[in-house]
Amino acid sequence: MFTRDSRPPRIDTLIGKAARVHGDVEFQGGLHLDGHIGGGVRSGGAPDATLSVSTTGSIEGPVEVPNVMLEGTVKGDIRARGRVVLGATARVEGNVYYGVIEMALGAQIMGKVVRLAPEAPPPGQGPKSPGTPGM
Repeated sequence: MFTRDSRPPRIDTLIGKAARVHGDVEFQGGLHLDGHIGGGVRSGGAPDATLSVSTTGSIEGPVEVPNVMLEGTVKGDIRARGRVVLGATARVEGNVYYGVIEMALGAQIMGKVVRLAPEAPPPGQGPKSPGTPGM
């Protein structure tokens, strides 16, 4: 794709061009889709999980993955707290909720584009306030 990150995304699972999955898919690591998924797609919660969908790939259902690289079609909402990269042939029929978004000329979104607020650090992990003793 066209991201600034020069290394290719990690692929642990591949769904080929001739494959059609009916039902939800949950994965860990990286999933590359050339076929069709008729159901939701979500990762196991790892913040570095990545879904990449080629020009022949399509999803009919909601997507909840931290990082999404899309060249194909998604008919459903996309929720990605990390990064969404939409290539020139990307088509989204739904809302896109993102942390960071990149779009190429030609990408289409038929829905709302909403930035997600960064997740707050767990209690006790954030910066100390100026009035805190010991600073």
